[in-house]
Amino acid sequence: MMLNALRASTRRGLSAHLRLLTTATPAEKEQLIYQKLTERFSPSRLAIEDISGGCGTFYAISIASEAFKGIPIVKQHQLVTKTLKTEIEEIHGLQIKTSTE
Repeated sequence: MMLNALRASTRRGLSAHLRLLTTATPAEKEQLIYQKLTERFSPSRLAIEDISGGCGTFYAISIASEAFKGIPIVKQHQLVTKTLKTEIEEIHGLQIKTSTE
C-alpha cells in the first residue's frame, strides 16, 4: 500500500515538473538556455534565436568562448548539447555554431 502511494506521488511530481517545462514560453526557454550557457562557458559572444516562427521548437545558437580553445568542433557541440540536455528534450531542432573568438 505504501509503495503504491509513493509511486503515485512520484508520478504526480514528475508530471507537474514536465508541465512546467513544456508550458514555458519561447522567451522563457530562450532565457533559460542563455542562463545555462552563460554559467557553463562564460562566453564572449552568445546569440540565441527562436527560428521556429515563434513557437519555441527550433533554436539557433551562436556561442564564442575561450572554453572551446583546443577542442574539436564536434566536441564543442557535444559540450553545448550536454549543457542543454533537459531543454533539448523539449524542442525539435537545434542549430549550433561555436568558436573561440
